[in-house]
This record gives sequence, structure tokens and C-alpha cells, in this order.
Amino acid sequence: MSARVLVVESIAANAELLEALLLQQYYEVLIANRGSDSIELCRSGQVDILLLEVQLPDMDGFEVCRRLKDDAATSNIPVIMLTAFERPEDRINGLEAGADDYFIKPVKDRVLLSRIKSLSHFKTVSDELFRQSGIGADIEVERQVEAKLSARLGGGDGAARLLVVDEDQAAAARLCMVLRDDFFVDSCHEPTEAVLKALENDYDTIIISASSAHADVLKFCAQLRAIEKTRHIPIILVVDEDEGAVVVSALELGVNDYLMRPIEKLELHTRLRTQIKRKCYNELLRQSLHQAATRSVTDSLTGLHNRHYLERHMSIFLARAENRNRPLSVVMFDFDHFKTVNEQFGRDAGDQVLREFAARLRKIVRNMDVICRYGGEEFVIVLPDASAETGALVAERVRKMVAEQPFLVGADQHEAQVTISAGISQLRVKDDDCETLFARAEAAMFRAKSSGRNRVVLSAA
Repeated sequence: MSARVLVVESIAANAELLEALLLQQYYEVLIANRGSDSIELCRSGQVDILLLEVQLPDMDGFEVCRRLKDDAATSNIPVIMLTAFERPEDRINGLEAGADDYFIKPVKDRVLLSRIKSLSHFKTVSDELFRQSGIGADIEVERQVEAKLSARLGGGDGAARLLVVDEDQAAAARLCMVLRDDFFVDSCHEPTEAVLKALENDYDTIIISASSAHADVLKFCAQLRAIEKTRHIPIILVVDEDEGAVVVSALELGVNDYLMRPIEKLELHTRLRTQIKRKCYNELLRQSLHQAATRSVTDSLTGLHNRHYLERHMSIFLARAENRNRPLSVVMFDFDHFKTVNEQFGRDAGDQVLREFAARLRKIVRNMDVICRYGGEEFVIVLPDASAETGALVAERVRKMVAEQPFLVGADQHEAQVTISAGISQLRVKDDDCETLFARAEAAMFRAKSSGRNRVVLSAA
């Protein structure tokens, strides 16, 4: 689905021209002529990107932008401000209000469309991350982002780290001098060195000069976007006023923002703040997404894989064993009379035993083995390249370790004496699937229990 662009323009003819331009590019277009109406439309969730005229009948565009950026529900909507008045202080006011860009009319169509496309793409990515992350309310996200941003903009040890890339060493030195009061700044003078630095460090933004007699700057930007480690680092391109074509190409390659020479310190800092904030936002969402993915396949008590993980990956383990014509065995454990631990020492003691058992298992198995808490007091070890006999040796080692080493539980470190029963099955190529392989291991485990517990039993071949 194409992005939905809200055009806020008090002059109907100007709004119609922008609408026609956007419709040609297959954007959905909404029109408003008052600031208050634009705020309501943004709050309704209908807007992906905002083209905002500064001069409006009820409030100026700066105030509209400030209100949107102060509202957690709308703060992530990109804003491009437009005006017919060329006052340098207005550009700074717009950027400080939270605008992503600020254009003086008339705007070159290709530059404007490239900026809209670029910002729309970044918002789409952020929205998808937010949806997948399950992080919760917008206001909680905004609170966490502001905390991260304050640390990176507050100077000191937590200050943001920047990389300046410019083959003009004098120009690079001047820019670094402007930035070093507030940021950690590294600099280099050619792309290969810059890539190495970016791989070795965690930069919050990379500032690149487009003026180069010896390097293809656009190719360098594309390279940064192609490398996993640098793909999400914001890039700000520094260009001369006549380099509009370079700006268009750079935005299409994934460059986040650009600055026209001569560089004004306040504008530079404002644009850096915007990019660093957006990076903090997306970092938070990616971290939350990673944690959610980890939680979905990890047992919260023991830190082992859970049954869901095993069910998702077991078919891969089986296919690998069959393709390589290698054995694979499964060991299933269950604690004997585990209820007595909870009854004698309390439920927390039972949890302590399970956590300690998981820790002991990690020390016994190989790196290639997969340990899983299967449910309750049941645990599974998947042993690639291991026959049932090898699985039985591992199971016996675990059984002996549990029986001979009591678990210390409670504040007083009472000794909880427990035992386990284990069943082992080996993959029967072309006959087994995950279900039958586990069913045979479970049946063997139940035979171990019915035979007196605290023992290891192999399933029938």
C-alpha cells in the first residue's frame, strides 16, 4: 500500500499542485488548510507523512509540528515544512520544532519526491518494527527513547559517537572541532578506512562529505547500507547548493539526511538530534523484537530452550541427520517424586532445583547438543551424531550426577535429595518423524519409572 501524505496548505491552488504531483507517484493524498485539522488527522492514525506549510490561518506550522512531536501517538510521523519566505531563522525554528526537513518554495519536484520517499520508507520500517516488537503503548516507547536520547546528547561517557568522512582534512578538522564539545568524534579521509572504523565502532551517525575528487561517495553510501553492521547507522551527507542530483541519488540509496554548505552549527546539531533520536527509537524496537523472539523459544525459569523451540527446529535436526547419514538420539528425563521437594521445602525450592539442574546439564553436554525444558519437570537432550548407546552413557552420567549430588535449596541451604528417570530413542531413518521419535523416548522413560525409578532405559530398536 502506498504512503498516505497529508498536505497542509492554506492556499488552495498550492495544495492542488502538490496533490497532483503526489498522485502521479501513486501516493494517497489528504488535504487540510488549518493546523488544528492537521493535528486531528494525524492523531486519527491516517497519516504517514506530513507536508506542512508554515503560514496557516489558525496557528503557524512550527506550533503544529511542536504539538505533533510532543504527542507520543504522532511523534514518529515525518514532517516536511514548506514556506515561501527565505529567513534563515525559520529553518532553524522548523528543525528545532521537530521537522525532518525544511524547503523554501519553489521546491524542485525530484528533490521533494525523493525526500518524501526516503522518509516514508523509514517510517514504514519503524512502524513494522513497532508492530512486531509488541512493546506496548506509544507513550512508554517515547519515555524510553527520550531517556536513551538524553544520555547520548548529555555529554560525558554516554555521549553519542560520530564519524566524519571528508578527504579535505582541513574541512574535517573544522567540523570535528564544532562537534567535539558535545560528542565523541572520529574522522577519516577515505571510504575504505571509514568502513573499517564503522565495523570496529558503534557510531550513532556518520557524516559524509559529498565533495570528493578521488572517491565515489554514492558507492560508499551504498556499501554502508549493504553491510549488516552499518545498515542502520544514520548517514548525513554534506553537499554544495548545486548538488541536488547527488542529494536525490543519495536519498534513494538510503542516506537519511543532508546538509547544505556552509554548515550552520545549530542546524547541524538539530539534524543530528533528529537522526540520533530516530536511531534510539529503532534500536529500542529491535531490542524489544529480539527479546520477544527469545522469550518465545526460551524457558523463563531455566534459560533453556522451551518445547516451542524444539517443535520448530526438530525437523531441521532430523533432516540434517538423514542427509548426512548420521545417527541422532533423544534423551528424555523426568524427576522422580518431585512433588516431595515442593512439599518439604516449598515451591521456590523446586524452582531452585530445576535451575540448578539446567546449569549442571549445560556443563555435561557438548556445544552441538540441544537442551530443552520440555514441560514441568521434564527435560530433553537432542544428541546429533550420537547413537542410542552414546545417549545412554550421557543419560547415565546425568542420572548419577543428580543422585549423588544433592541440591542446596532455601536460605539455609538445605540438601534436597532427588533422582531422575531417563528414556532414550535413536532416529530410525525413513521410519521416524519428530512425534514417533519423542514418543519412543517418552515410553522408555515411563518404563524406567515403572521399573523402580532412578534409572536409564533404551527404547526398543
